[in-house]
Amino acid sequence: MKNLVSVIMNCYNGEEYLENSLKSVIMQKYNNWELIFWDNQSTDNSKKIFDSFSNKNFKYYLSEKHTSLYEARNLACEKANGEYIAFIDCDDEWHNDFLSQREIFFENKFYDYSYSNSCLFFEKSNKKILHANKKLLNGLIYDFLAKDYLVTISSLVIKKKLLEEIGSFNPDYNIIGDFDFVMRISKTKQALAIQNPLLLIRIHGNNFHDKNRKMFFNEFKNWYFDQIKDSFFTRNKKFFFKKLARLFVVSLFPTFIKDFFKKK
Repeated sequence: MKNLVSVIMNCYNGEEYLENSLKSVIMQKYNNWELIFWDNQSTDNSKKIFDSFSNKNFKYYLSEKHTSLYEARNLACEKANGEYIAFIDCDDEWHNDFLSQREIFFENKFYDYSYSNSCLFFEKSNKKILHANKKLLNGLIYDFLAKDYLVTISSLVIKKKLLEEIGSFNPDYNIIGDFDFVMRISKTKQALAIQNPLLLIRIHGNNFHDKNRKMFFNEFKNWYFDQIKDSFFTRNKKFFFKKLARLFVVSLFPTFIKDFFKKK
């Protein structure tokens, strides 16, 4: 009997790409899954698009109120029945072997979570590039991720018990909650990397973190100072500082340009 995988899809006004994302779950070669669709009080056609699929494995939940993304993630995970949990954002698409290539992970009890490479699709330029141009590592990968964070939430599959052992997503974050969660589990839990790109991630004008760069910087800054006494953080502090500095520049860049031309 194959392990049941609970696929978490959090949605808030995700109508533009939702149909393709849902189809990519349905087309999986690995057939023992359920989809937990958490509607965070959408006001667009997301519910209508979801209802157009009559799939017995699709389970719809409407949030009682609109919450932060990571509170919504936690609420959706509470509905999961599987021993394993996977995540897919409603503007991403899995390849049809996304889950079937994880069977080695399901069968090997040594590993606690699995991640894979992915393709980034830039809509404006209509270009596709490989997310990671280096070998992804197995095992305890905190130091590896500190230098180059290469995990995307839609590539991640975890054992459900990690949410009890490590803790769930921090609901105080709006952007870096995935990063914070993965860095926490990577300290003590064993990762299995899949080198193949198993999904497509769209980069478009409505990506939340691109539209909220100052929030991104402020959340990472708060995370940075919260980690000061952690030994894992200390030995990688220079890498995190470089990331903080980059985010600072990026968050201020639009304002700098605007002020520059005002002075002309």
